[in-house]
Amino acid sequence: MTKFVTTLCFIFGVTLASYAQTSAIKDWERAKAYTKEYLDAMPESGYALKPTPEMRSFAEQMLHLTDANYSFGPAATGIKSPIGMGESEKTTDKSKANVTRLVLAGYDFVIDNITKMTPSQFEESVRLFGQFDMTKETVLLKCFEHQTHHRGQTTVYLRLAGAKPPQEKLF
Repeated sequence: MTKFVTTLCFIFGVTLASYAQTSAIKDWERAKAYTKEYLDAMPESGYALKPTPEMRSFAEQMLHLTDANYSFGPAATGIKSPIGMGESEKTTDKSKANVTRLVLAGYDFVIDNITKMTPSQFEESVRLFGQFDMTKETVLLKCFEHQTHHRGQTTVYLRLAGAKPPQEKLF
């Protein structure tokens, strides 16, 4: 009986971990598509828009979101970032085409590397930014929260540019 319960618990645990990976991939793919709708909705002239002088421009908000994907992603997946810390936001070419290319590449980096993770890796502990202990799954959730926050901020930018924000995409 004990062997049966142990086997059942193992199967249940593997199933949950596998579901976490599948769910994470689907959520990140949806977030990428949703962010692309934001990038597409903003006219080229709006990429330099700053609601106030001390705020980031629309392009800088999107590139900041991308830099976080390249910063959090390696902590969760163990794959080295192809770009340096904060490099996206520092780019001099903040055109619609280039920002879109960079942002989508940042999503691809995270998505591609989540697919390489084994379900058990989601439960492994890591230290984020040298000070926060958490599971790799939690790192991905924090990164997801960050990109959602900054994409949400750009809704105001779109309205100020006279563009209509995309319809909410929860599922």
